[in-house]
Amino acid sequence: MGLIEIGDSARRQYINALSVFTALEEARKKAANFRGGMYWKKHGKTHIEYLIRTQTDNSQKSIGPRSSETEVIYEKFTSSKNTIDSRIRELLKELELHRRLNRAVLVGRAPQMLIDILNIFSRAGIAEHFKVIGTHAIYAYEAVAGVRIEKEAVLETYDVDLLWAIDKKLKFQAQMKFNETSMITLLKKVDSTFEMREDQRYTAVNSKGFEVDIIHREISNENTKNESNPSRMTTDVNNFIAVKASSAGKLQGALPFTSVIVSPSGYMARIHTVSPVEFVKVKKWLSTQPDRDPIKRSRDQLQAHIIENLVSEYLPQLLIKKTT
Repeated sequence: MGLIEIGDSARRQYINALSVFTALEEARKKAANFRGGMYWKKHGKTHIEYLIRTQTDNSQKSIGPRSSETEVIYEKFTSSKNTIDSRIRELLKELELHRRLNRAVLVGRAPQMLIDILNIFSRAGIAEHFKVIGTHAIYAYEAVAGVRIEKEAVLETYDVDLLWAIDKKLKFQAQMKFNETSMITLLKKVDSTFEMREDQRYTAVNSKGFEVDIIHREISNENTKNESNPSRMTTDVNNFIAVKASSAGKLQGALPFTSVIVSPSGYMARIHTVSPVEFVKVKKWLSTQPDRDPIKRSRDQLQAHIIENLVSEYLPQLLIKKTT
């Protein structure tokens, strides 16, 4: 089958680390409600104090003059914010411990570059807008199954394909505007050598030749029908332009799948992709396309075969069709 189980020690460590990682995810979600701060500000010559709510973009909103009600609001906000901030600090310390344990017992092998990209997307609040497809999706399946593919050549690739949810374009643009950032800026935070390719503006490449490609499915939505360039990710003309791909339509509507992957050095990240069952279907389809590169067709067949076996042996629950 070409699959090797990671072993009991690594499996136990992954489960323990996963518990801390998911607790940190939940804490960060709660912390989003307490971004910015609150303070009392005297108004003009009246010396009346007003409760001011600040946001991370420096905007401010008056809650109202000082009273028993606004004092309760202030105390509740500051107390909750301090509590959640303290919890996040403690969880980060615990996660660092598990990072070292992950490394010690060889829990993961997902590329560090992939881990870093996923984490920067998560911190920017745009992770939900992308699915990792292609070869890198296999790390998600390995992690959940607790196995590794024996033939490492199956996983050898120097690019990551990201399927952009173009039907959520406006929400994506709003988040990017809120962050005052761009895709290439985020990638540069991972590796400062990332640059857009002038000949294909859906690709960024770093100094070592690692590429990030952004694709999307073709859409026929009334909201985008009249757009001159619906694949432009933001209004910035110098930014990414996602490219349509033949398999994107099949993948965009596929059942979603998520897991937490681990790098050899022990760092963790949540990956969003498609169900391995859908992955197999698409890979089999690609392997029959006459315009597909013969080398890629052979690789598609091998990946489909291995992941099909992985599902059958370790994730058989995914083969059960749900009935309503």
